[in-house]
Amino acid sequence: MGLSPAELPTESPRPPGPEDTHADIAASAPLSNGASLGGFRFPGPLRVLLIAISIGLLITLIVWIGGRAYRNPARTTGATAILHTESSRTLRLKGTTEAVETRGILAPLLAGQQVGTLTITRLASGGHRVKRGDVLVEFDRQAQLRDFIDKQADYDKLADQVLEQQAKEDAARAKDETELKQAEGSLGKAELEMQKIEIVSRIDAEKARENLDEAKATLQQLRETFDLKRRAAQAAIRILEIQRDRTRETMRHAQSNSELMQIHSPIDGVVVLNTIWKEGKMGEVQEGDQIRPGVPFMQVVDPSLMQVQVLANQEDFLRLQVGQTASVRLDAYPQLMFRGQVEEMAPIGRSGDFSSKIRTFAVIFSIAGSDAKLMPDLSAAVDVDIAAQSGGSAGGSK
Repeated sequence: MGLSPAELPTESPRPPGPEDTHADIAASAPLSNGASLGGFRFPGPLRVLLIAISIGLLITLIVWIGGRAYRNPARTTGATAILHTESSRTLRLKGTTEAVETRGILAPLLAGQQVGTLTITRLASGGHRVKRGDVLVEFDRQAQLRDFIDKQADYDKLADQVLEQQAKEDAARAKDETELKQAEGSLGKAELEMQKIEIVSRIDAEKARENLDEAKATLQQLRETFDLKRRAAQAAIRILEIQRDRTRETMRHAQSNSELMQIHSPIDGVVVLNTIWKEGKMGEVQEGDQIRPGVPFMQVVDPSLMQVQVLANQEDFLRLQVGQTASVRLDAYPQLMFRGQVEEMAPIGRSGDFSSKIRTFAVIFSIAGSDAKLMPDLSAAVDVDIAAQSGGSAGGSK
């Protein structure tokens, strides 16, 4: 009697043992006779392909996670996190070096003269060390010397004219005084003749009366003209004296202008030549150049004490305060490093170069030490230790 399909014996699959291979395990898996997923049965080769794709996706995910961890080391190791924290403690600013003590040298402004340009005949070179009183620059003084000589000759001439006019006035005064005395004598004589009219004829009496009137009129006229002549003579002399004094002042101006053509150093220091507009381009002056009076073409700086001025924006300015330490490096000499600190902070900002709404604030950093390469107008990078905050609010002033 045959058994029905429900009564057929079934064999339970045994668990895989250590002696079974991967192929045996795969063959004994439920998919060995064609696995089904969602009602779909996969054949054996497709099953192997799916396993390979799954392993590849897993490897790709592991590599991607490792790459992100490499690009953001602050999230992986404690050492890199400390490096990131240290960088946030320093604020870098850009500025320019300048001397604490400096003297600007300008082309001389001449008194009493309208001069277009001045010609340089002697010039101290840039970077040259000078002592107080040393000659820095000398301009052509021939015009001033010639003017001084001409004015001196005019002064001597006018002085002689004053003396001559005074002598003439003294002679004229003496002559007029003599005529006055003679007129007074004639009047006295006419008065005596009038006393004889009682004993002389009527003709002689009339003649004596006429002589008396004439003597009185002459004396009166001489007295009046005497004062007028004195005033006219004094006025003429005064005019000559004014011309003489003005010429003397012009002569003195020419002499002082001649002395201004030679400029001496006001302090001990180093010569720095400014870049100015000359002959249609920017450049430093040299011997033979012509510059206009009043142009600042040179500086004498004391390199023993230097500082850096930076323009900080509003955000950086609020993180600064007087007394913070800093490191100063020169762009031209990156191997040099100087210690410094915040010395001054401007209480009022200035408009930015590109927008009036953006404000910048001038901050002065002192520089400790000196070096022969540390000169004015060098670009510098200032690293400020903003973590070392002392008491007080940021943005204070010394």
